[in-house]
Amino acid sequence: MSNKYLVTGGAGYVGSVVAAHLVEAGHTVTVLDDLSTGHREGVPAGTRFVEGRVQDAARYLDASYDAVLHFAAFSQVGESVTDPEKYWRNNVGGTMDLLAAMRGAGVRTLVFSSTAATYGEPETTPITESAPTAPTSPYGASKLAVDHMIAGECAAHGLAAVSLRYFNVAGAYGDCGERHDPESHLIPLVLQVAQGKREAISVYGDDYPTPDGTCVRDYIHVADLAEAHLLALEAAAPGQHLICNLGNGNGFSVREVVETVRKVTGHPVPEITAARRGGDPAVLVASAQTAVDRLGWRPSRTDLADIVADAWEFARRREAATP
Repeated sequence: MSNKYLVTGGAGYVGSVVAAHLVEAGHTVTVLDDLSTGHREGVPAGTRFVEGRVQDAARYLDASYDAVLHFAAFSQVGESVTDPEKYWRNNVGGTMDLLAAMRGAGVRTLVFSSTAATYGEPETTPITESAPTAPTSPYGASKLAVDHMIAGECAAHGLAAVSLRYFNVAGAYGDCGERHDPESHLIPLVLQVAQGKREAISVYGDDYPTPDGTCVRDYIHVADLAEAHLLALEAAAPGQHLICNLGNGNGFSVREVVETVRKVTGHPVPEITAARRGGDPAVLVASAQTAVDRLGWRPSRTDLADIVADAWEFARRREAATP
């Protein structure tokens, strides 16, 4: 069955990959994005693109839509510390306006792009949805506030909603990949070294209680992530707010990522050991058992070399296309 979906933030990294998967599944997709961090060329073919803010969703949303998938958030942790009001205004205020627009249009299903940053520094790993939520940045706090807001909307107004809490998203899907500015994610940063765009990669701390002394993170392929969103649309139930962690359940250290980039690209990647960064937990690994049980989701692209290879191919295509 073909449905009609609004994808807010669909010109960004994850939103564009999800929009592409929806189109491939035969659905009608409208992408709403103000291009403040997204890219017009990243919007998948086959979608209708509307340049606009999530705060103005009521202008574009009507009863013909079956659901909304919401990715329109600012997501730079460091920036959220120095400019918290920007994050409260957009991530929280924008979602409040979106929920009001959905209520007014009678659109009663939502899939929300949440984050593992809601947990802060975990007491134990792997992290389950029952873990305490104690975000350490305004970014994480804004996403947690939205989760609470959605729960209230479900209870009061019968919204069917699923929040998907991502861990470290990586890889690429066709013409959709990471192009953040500034870039803060490890894999694209290491690939920039392989491309000669950066002299070395900084390894922040090599004395953590991990096998090689560097931080361990859970990397999930963006295509696996997208497939979870389509399953979430099917699993959403009126009046219920389901929260699912998304990760591949395996942890890879910073040094493992660097070594994998060397092997995949065939390029040397000089590294510089730097002091630990405050607030960096030694290990962040997800338990995605709820997504397995409730959504029927299982990640299939869990090999780090495959994730890096897809990201490398995307980076090389972008470089070749740049005048």
